[in-house]
Formats: sequence, C-alpha cells, structure tokens
Amino acid sequence: MRQNRTFIPIVTAWLLMPMMGMSQETGAKSQAFELRKENDSLYWLGVKGGSKSDEWRLAHPVYQFQTGDVDGDGSEDAMVGVIKKTRYYPMGRRLFIFKQIDGSTRKLVRPMWLGSKLGGILEDFRFVAPAEGDSIGRIRALESTTDSLYVVSDYKWSGFGMKFERFIIKGVDKETALQYFTDKEAATKYLNQ
Repeated sequence: MRQNRTFIPIVTAWLLMPMMGMSQETGAKSQAFELRKENDSLYWLGVKGGSKSDEWRLAHPVYQFQTGDVDGDGSEDAMVGVIKKTRYYPMGRRLFIFKQIDGSTRKLVRPMWLGSKLGGILEDFRFVAPAEGDSIGRIRALESTTDSLYVVSDYKWSGFGMKFERFIIKGVDKETALQYFTDKEAATKYLNQ
C-alpha cells in the first residue's frame, strides 16, 4: 500500500517571500514554482500547469529557495539551495537551478544546472533582478574562503552554468560581507567608487 505524502508548503504565498529574502520584482512571468517539504531531507519542487503538475525530487536538506529569470528568456526559474556532499567537495551548500518546460501533456520541472560549486565556499545566495538595459539577472553569492574571510560575488548565466562576473567586496569579515550581500544600496555604492 502506498503511503500518502504530507506536503508542507515552504513558500507558496507572496507574503512569505520577504522573509526568505526573495524579490517580488523578478522581471519574469510567474510560473508558480512551489517547494514542498516531506521531511528534513526530502523536498519536492513543483510547477503548476493547468490541472496537472510535475515535481522534481530533491533528496537533500534545503536551505534557500528563490525564483527569478536567471537566463534572460522571460520565464521564471527556480533556484534551490541544497546541502549535499559531492565527490570532490565535502558536505556543503550547493545551488541548483530549475526551469519549467512544456511537455506533451503537462508542465515539467527540469534542471538547468546542478552545480557542485560556484567559486568559494557557498554560504548563501540571492537573485538580483537585471539592471536597466540588461535582460539577465545575477546570482549574488555570499562565500567564505579557506582563510576564514568572506567575499560577495555576482555570477551570471553563461549558457551552460554560472560564470563569475565580479566581486562586490572581498577579503572582509562576515558582518561586513553580510551587509554588502543584503543591502542593495551598500553594494551599489561600493561598485560605483
């Protein structure tokens, strides 16, 4: 006998998005991505499409979920931060990016990128909407280094994965890095110096 799954919505309403650090201004058409938790290490990423939906199984703890147009095609993508061990990197935080595609009978969730690493040791990430005159958003990453310092970096979609674009700030303590990671005005001011 098959067990019924009990789903606990993590983010299903606009009201919860500010608490997760998500932008409501993604510049993309909403695809209604939904992340649901079955237990501490099993999540389901779904996208509603008419009366049917497709779900992608994430058999890892999730620490972050955001949406935005990562590749500049005008549709919303899902960014999911998972805690996962890889062959060459010990247990750590990873970034997975998913897209909605049209199947023959339903909407499907498919991975765009299942990254094992960005640059440094990933602590957190957030989506930054495209700047004026640009169609591609950025992934802003808070990363630690092996010498216990922190950097804030921007990454941009490059056709197959995320490509380093620039440091917002580097070689600083965690408190300073967090300020530049979360405060748009501080990051803009630093970049315009």
